Order: sequence, then structure tokens, then C-alpha cells
Amino acid sequence: MPTRRRALLILAALAGLALLGIALALMVGSIPIPISVVVSALFGGADGTAGEVVRSLRLARALSGFACGGLLALAGALLQVLLRNPLADPYVLGISGGAGVGALAAILLGFGLAGVNGSAFLGALAAMLIVFGLAHGDGSWTQTRLLLTGVIVASGCGAAVALMLSVAPDNKLRGMLFWLMGDLSQADDPRLVLGILATVLLLCLPFARELNLLTRGADMAQTLGVPVGRLRRGVYLLASLATAAAVTQAGAIGFIGLIVPHLVRLAVGNDQRLLLPASAFAGGSLLVIADTLARTIVTPQQLPVGVLTALIGVPVFLFLLTRDARTRV
Repeated sequence: MPTRRRALLILAALAGLALLGIALALMVGSIPIPISVVVSALFGGADGTAGEVVRSLRLARALSGFACGGLLALAGALLQVLLRNPLADPYVLGISGGAGVGALAAILLGFGLAGVNGSAFLGALAAMLIVFGLAHGDGSWTQTRLLLTGVIVASGCGAAVALMLSVAPDNKLRGMLFWLMGDLSQADDPRLVLGILATVLLLCLPFARELNLLTRGADMAQTLGVPVGRLRRGVYLLASLATAAAVTQAGAIGFIGLIVPHLVRLAVGNDQRLLLPASAFAGGSLLVIADTLARTIVTPQQLPVGVLTALIGVPVFLFLLTRDARTRV
């Protein structure tokens, strides 16, 4: 099968999976809604409780989940190229920790949802600037230096989060813990995160060839005419923006950015022209399905979606590790 046709088929299959996941999210819940009513509600034809639940509650949550999952998977794929490290994920550089510090501080101060989201984004932006500034240092820049700087900043943010949790009043502690474990129940307008997902993806794809060369090493890429320094800065900024937007909307959701690029790489290879959009579709689908499970397993109670992604991600990653070990023997 020609490579181009195979790529289109894979992307079409992943897009179909995303649509299926969103359809299930709209149908399943404490109030089951048939697919015919869902379709009617989406086109304005269903009134009453079912139509209101679909349009006002489930649709925004499902689309926000898809956008956040896509952003996290896309950021993970970019960071694994940038750091040339299979363990790289969107939270390894301290961006999630910075968002956590900002969000929890806003919750402690009694801010509303908009204030919490704004503080989380500012915290993520501050962490990004600190990591990049310290890693850049006197002008030298290496993957190891960036990774170590991110780990240290993440540890500092973790200490600040633990301090705020220890002094938080009981009436605010549950909301803080849910945010830290990932929660889509407060997701409102998904248009911004969907726009950011589309923008980051469109900005990455023109440089897919350069990213393919970067996976072979900075020296080889430089020899072949790739502006490595500028490419690295661009990839870091895009991955940071994607992570900050996802964390601001959904809280700290782990493992999406770590395991999805690995799984997609097994299916499509390491060509970034296909890997990046495929990761976005797969990550969005996984988070939508996990969130649907999180709000239906113990209904009417809801679990933090980050708990479900961890329960899915840990065995999958262990399987990938053992598979890789057997392949090398």
C-alpha cells in the first residue's frame, strides 16, 4: 500500500475513533441518552432535559477533553524529539508544577473559576520562562541541561504545592486535590483549547522534516542544514504552550503525553509528519474515553480523570518497557 494512502487511512481511523469516543461521552452518564436524541440535540431539534444535558453539559466536557488530551499527547511527542528521551512527557519540565502552584494559590485566595484558570496559566508560563532561562544560562543549551533544570523546578513546585495543601482549610482541600488529579467537570467553553490544539499542530507540521532529522542527532541535523538552535526553541515553546493550555483547562492529567506517542509510534513509525497528528487524535480519544469512565463507574459520584489515566497508563507503559526489552534481546 502506498505510504500516503496508508497515512490517510490511519488518520481517518483515528478520527473515527475520536468521533466514536465523543459520541459515547454524549450518550453515557447518569441519564442515558439514545444516539438519535443526541444527534437531534446537536442540531437543535431536541428540547427538554436530554437536549439541555447534551448541549450544555456533555458536549463542552467532551470537546474540552479531546482538546486537552490532544494537546498533552502532542506536547509529549514534541518533547521526546526535543530531549531525545523516551521518558519525556509534558510534565517533566515543571510546567504542570507551575500551573499547580498558580491554581492552588488562587483557590486558597478564594478566586472563581476564571481566576483559577488565569492563575494556572500564569504559573505555567512562569515555570516555562524559569526553566528556559536557567537552562540557557551563558548561551549553551543541551537536552541534559534542560531536562535537569525542569526536574529541579518541578521539585520546587511540588514542595510549594505540598505546603499549600498542608495549610489549606478543609472546605477547599477537596477542590484542590481534584484539580491536582485532573478534573474536567469544570470545563466550560472548549473553543479556546480546540483553537490552541489546531494552531500548535499547524505550526508543527511544516517543520516535520526538520524534526525527523533532529531525531538522528543535533550534529547530523546541523550538517544537513537544520537551524537546530531555533528549532529547539520553537519546539520547546510550542510544547510548553500546549501543556499550559491543557493543564489550565483540565488540571494535572498524567500519562497521556508519555504513553500515547509510544503507542502511536508502534503503529505509524517515527515519521513526524504522521506521528504528530496521529498523536493528537489518539490522545484526545483516550482522554475522552477515560473521562467518560471516570464519571460513570461510580455514578452519581465522579472520579478524577487523572486517576483513570494513571490506571491505564501504568500497565501500558510497563508493557512497552518489557516489549522493548524483549526486542533488544
